[in-house]
Amino acid sequence: MEFLSEYGLFLAKVVTFVAAIAVVIAMIVASRREQGASKKGHIEVEDLNERFRETRQAMEEAMLSEEEARRKRKEESKAKKKARKKKDKPDDEAEKPRAWVLDFDGDIQASDVARLRECITAVLGVAKAGDEVVVRLESPGGVVHGYGLAASQLERIRQRNIPLTVCVDKVAASGGYLMSCLADKLVAAPFAIVGSIGVVAQLPNFHRLLKKHDIDYEIFTAGKYKRTVTLFGENTEEGKRKFQQDLEDTHALFKEFVHRYRPAVDIEAVSQGDIWYGVRALEKGLIDEIKTSDDYILELASTHKVFHVDWVEKKSLPERLGLGLAAFVDQGVTSVLRRWPGHGA
Repeated sequence: MEFLSEYGLFLAKVVTFVAAIAVVIAMIVASRREQGASKKGHIEVEDLNERFRETRQAMEEAMLSEEEARRKRKEESKAKKKARKKKDKPDDEAEKPRAWVLDFDGDIQASDVARLRECITAVLGVAKAGDEVVVRLESPGGVVHGYGLAASQLERIRQRNIPLTVCVDKVAASGGYLMSCLADKLVAAPFAIVGSIGVVAQLPNFHRLLKKHDIDYEIFTAGKYKRTVTLFGENTEEGKRKFQQDLEDTHALFKEFVHRYRPAVDIEAVSQGDIWYGVRALEKGLIDEIKTSDDYILELASTHKVFHVDWVEKKSLPERLGLGLAAFVDQGVTSVLRRWPGHGA
């Protein structure tokens, strides 16, 4: 019996080991197949009016007895059948203008622009006169070129003469405000952080440390200003001046952009890198209304057919297994920057 017990234990270990190897091989094969295929995604559209109706109905039924709830469902079922029979009569819902709700959750690189551009392209393909686009935006800012592209995506909506509303519940600072200021209507929650119209760059320099240990760091360039400041080389006063000039020019472009879309704002008074909470931002003219995105969309649903539009991309196997270490680190850095939004562009 002891022999059989030991043999059974050995056999179980072998089976487990072989199964583990088979799983690893299958994962590697699947991963390679996915890497060989191009990443594909699809648009998902949710009827928010229907979601609100279902939520309201669930709340109402929760306050009824079982018999009352059953009777109510029967009445609603009859009403729906009756409505379907009246095909010759116009549907009030069908006559309503539509509102398209998109989301942008910005990190340092503004990487969510990949999803935003797909959603905007989809909406522009079906939008009609009288429609509205609502973007729920959260971002503490980041790199200039990333947020410049994200702002250009929102500009596509304005170029089609479709009213654009941006709702900010938490933060739209620096590059986030660069995007937000494009809106025909900019709505923010009372304590949402807004502003930070400025540019910053910071880096350590290890030249003296290397020199102390007799380590030379050589930089070879073609072009006087190809490298103005570096991490390991000796930064010259001329190089630092040029780098500062580049920052000033970027800041000037930022101010011009904001002034173009919000001409009533005293741009010099609000472009020193300051941040304001929603109620103060309203006083400065940086936003148009104090309200949460929830309330704005609920009110919109009474006059519009409201749809939430999202772009869903198929995840690769490493991503599904949680191997997106870079994304994890970036989220951590972004969470820190949300506390100090006066960074980047």
